Amino acid sequence: MHIHILGICGTFMGGLAVLAKEAGHKVTGCDANVYPPMSTQLQAQGIELIEGFGAEQINMQPDLFVIGNVVSRGNPLMEEILNRGLRYTSGPQWIGEHILQDKWVLAVAGTHGKTTTASMLAWILEDAGYDPGFLIGGVPMNFGISARLSGKSGESSFFVIEADEYDTAFFDKRSKFVHYRARTAILNNLEYDHADIFPDLAAIETQFHHLVRTVPGVGRLVVNGREAALQRVVERGCWSEMEWFGATDEQGWALVEHDDGSFDAVFNGDRQGTVNWALTGEHNRLNALAAIAAARHVGVPAAQAIESLARFDSVKRRMEVRGVVNGITVYDDFAHHPTAIATTVAGLRKKVGSARILAVLEPRSNTMKLGTMKNALPGSLADADLVFGYGASGNNKDALGWNLTEALAPLGAKACAFDRLDTLVQAIVQAAKPGDQILAMSNGGFGGVHQKILDKLAQ
Repeated sequence: MHIHILGICGTFMGGLAVLAKEAGHKVTGCDANVYPPMSTQLQAQGIELIEGFGAEQINMQPDLFVIGNVVSRGNPLMEEILNRGLRYTSGPQWIGEHILQDKWVLAVAGTHGKTTTASMLAWILEDAGYDPGFLIGGVPMNFGISARLSGKSGESSFFVIEADEYDTAFFDKRSKFVHYRARTAILNNLEYDHADIFPDLAAIETQFHHLVRTVPGVGRLVVNGREAALQRVVERGCWSEMEWFGATDEQGWALVEHDDGSFDAVFNGDRQGTVNWALTGEHNRLNALAAIAAARHVGVPAAQAIESLARFDSVKRRMEVRGVVNGITVYDDFAHHPTAIATTVAGLRKKVGSARILAVLEPRSNTMKLGTMKNALPGSLADADLVFGYGASGNNKDALGWNLTEALAPLGAKACAFDRLDTLVQAIVQAAKPGDQILAMSNGGFGGVHQKILDKLAQ
């Protein structure tokens, strides 16, 4: 089958393209901006890429058009597809029907931690010899790729997928995850996000309950017991086995933290073992607990999962050290929601003690650009010593619709905002001292700010 993917350079659709190619399909695709690293990854797979959404692409005569959720009505290629009555489907539906059929699907859902938790889970299964397929919204360093059909065996019954609550396509407003038919589902946490498509938290809870409804009776939900929103979700109805994690009572999965960053995993009051690793932050300990519980559902003993996590190498852009110059360390992190920002800063604080943290933030997610979360930013950055905000101005597509300087004002003199990348970099470099930890946070490329800082420091 020849499939032509609209919006191929997004993380999810790029992963879909890799899986489709691996499954033997002819794959081509287009996007508004075709640029590295996704473009080079796809071209290395022999996938032809086209810049733009020109209507003439229908002359390629693919068997099916797979539509990404960046495509909306008015897109010239999409309009031509509709006018001619050509076959099309969404990315999540294609994945569900062509990749996940007959698989034991382990889906990881939640506002935060999906990529890290899915990466942990895939690694635990890999280390246990399960050869899982996976589709993850980042690059797990243990694998070096974000998607594959299976491991060395060439065939596996297990597939780990990052289960996003964002909508499926312009013609299907359900969350992506309802298409995956999970047998094991992690509900990691649930907060208000995606203000561009959800009016309130209750609307997201409804989508999460749609996911719960698709898990079979022989399946299992692994649910964060600290989240009131998730408790409300399962109270609407649950037809599967369920295990709570993170709660403080004797039931389900709990953790006992140690001063060195390690922790004991405890199930129903019985200690299962100690996770010794280099990751920081309580959010990562909870992610690990969920991954251990989910792996146990497919037969991996908790003790074995715990041992595997000692060899887990995290994910690119999750507290990734980009370089050290003159004793100054520069990190790259994907955090873009106030809760994720707060937990990332707190995790780094615990790791570095009294060393200065220079937090550098680009609020560029759709929710952040709308200003829905702006009042929560000062609190999320309170643990940093200095704060540098960046908000593009003018007609830039990433421009904020609100004043970043005003939003950061409660932090006083330790915070400042910039609308030009070069002046931002200059201010950071002038402020930095040996021993400082520079933490850059964005869900985009941030204009290559990490390397710009390192280069300027080296001068």
